[in-house]
Amino acid sequence: MIPLRLTCFTAVSAVGCGTAETLDSLEQQRSGLAPCAFETVDVETHVGEVPGVDATALPESLRGFSCRNNRLAQLGLMQDGFAAAVAASAGHWGPRRVGVFLGTSTSGILETELAYRARDPAAGALPKDFNYAATHNSFSVADFVLQTLHLEGPAAVMCTACSSSAKVFASAQRMISAGLIDAAVVGGVDSLCLTTLYGFHSLQLTSRLPCRPFDVARDGISIGEAAAFVLLERPPSRLDGDAIMLLGTGESSDAYHMSSPHPEGRGARASIHQALTAAQLAPGDIDYINLHGTATISNDCAEDLAVTSVFGTGTACSSTKGATGHALGAAGALEAVICALAIQHGIMPGGLSTTAVDPKLNLHYLCENRRGNVRRVLSNSFGFGGANCSLIFGRGA
Repeated sequence: MIPLRLTCFTAVSAVGCGTAETLDSLEQQRSGLAPCAFETVDVETHVGEVPGVDATALPESLRGFSCRNNRLAQLGLMQDGFAAAVAASAGHWGPRRVGVFLGTSTSGILETELAYRARDPAAGALPKDFNYAATHNSFSVADFVLQTLHLEGPAAVMCTACSSSAKVFASAQRMISAGLIDAAVVGGVDSLCLTTLYGFHSLQLTSRLPCRPFDVARDGISIGEAAAFVLLERPPSRLDGDAIMLLGTGESSDAYHMSSPHPEGRGARASIHQALTAAQLAPGDIDYINLHGTATISNDCAEDLAVTSVFGTGTACSSTKGATGHALGAAGALEAVICALAIQHGIMPGGLSTTAVDPKLNLHYLCENRRGNVRRVLSNSFGFGGANCSLIFGRGA
C-alpha cells in the first residue's frame, strides 16, 4: 500500500489532555485509573475517566449534539492545533476531499440512559428534548465532527467493538487509494456509560484492581474513555524524514465466538501477517508492539500465541491499557497516537500494574520503559466477534 502521512494527531484520555500530557504520563509511568465514582454506578472496579468532560461546552450552533460522547470529542478536537491542521488540509485539498472515519462502541448511549430515567411516570414517554439521532445514534459523532470541522467529504462510523477506531485507518486508506479523497480525519470516541460498566461486570470481565495485562494474576479489564484523532493525508513528493507514516493495515474476522477470541489467535495472526505484507516488511523490521492486552485470561493468551508465532520471543511489546484503561471503541485510535509518540520520542512504554508476567506466556513483555530508536511499530486491536485489526506505523524515511 501507499504510505499515508500522520500530519497531525491528538488524544484525550485518563492519562492526559493532549499529546504533551499523554507523553509525560507515559514517561513518568503514571496511570489514570482510579476507583469507579462515575454517575450512579455501583461496581467495585477501576476506570479511566477523563476530567472536565461535563464542563466542555459545544458551539451554540451544535448544541443539539450535546451528550457526553460529543463533549469528549469536542475536548479532543481542541487539542494540539488539530482543528487548525484540518482547516489547512481542507484549504489545500478542498472540504469535499477530506473524509471523516471514526470508531465508537456505545456512542452517546448515556444520554439515552438518562432519558429513560426521566420518562413520564404515567405514559412512559421519553423527554421531548431527547434527540436520539444527534446523541445516541452511532453516526452522531461523525456528523458532529463533520460540522465542527466544516468538512464535506464522505463520512462513516465503524462499530466493531474494541477494534472500531483501528479499522477506520484501513477504511480511510482504501478511500484515499481509490482516489475518492485525499485526506481523512480518522479516530475514535468512546465515553463511560452505565451500559458498558454494568455490562462488562455482568460478563465477569472487570477487575476490582487496576487491570494487569499479561500478569500471572490478571483478572479482568479496567474500562476507560478517550477521544483520539489523526489527520491522514497523501504524502508530499518530498517527504520529511521525521514524518510519521501509516505503513500497513491488516484486518481479519475469525468469528470464533461472540465475546472470546480464537484460542490459538488465528484471526489475530492473520491481521498481523496482512499488515506486514501491506507494509512490505518482515517481522524483524518491527521494533515495538503495542498489544491489545486487555488483561483477561483468554485474550492475553490468544494474543501471546499470535504474536510469538509471527515474531518469536524477542520483539519488545507491552499493553498501555494499564495506564489508560480499555477505551473500547476508541482504544485503537488512542493507541495509534501512543505509537506515534513512541516513534517520535524513542520510548517503548512499560506496561503498568503488571508485576509478574505470566510464566505460561512467551512474548517479551516490558514492565519498565525502554529507550531506543523506534523506527516501526505494530499496534493490535481485537474486537468482540473476532473483528481484528493490526496497524503499522513508522518514520517517513
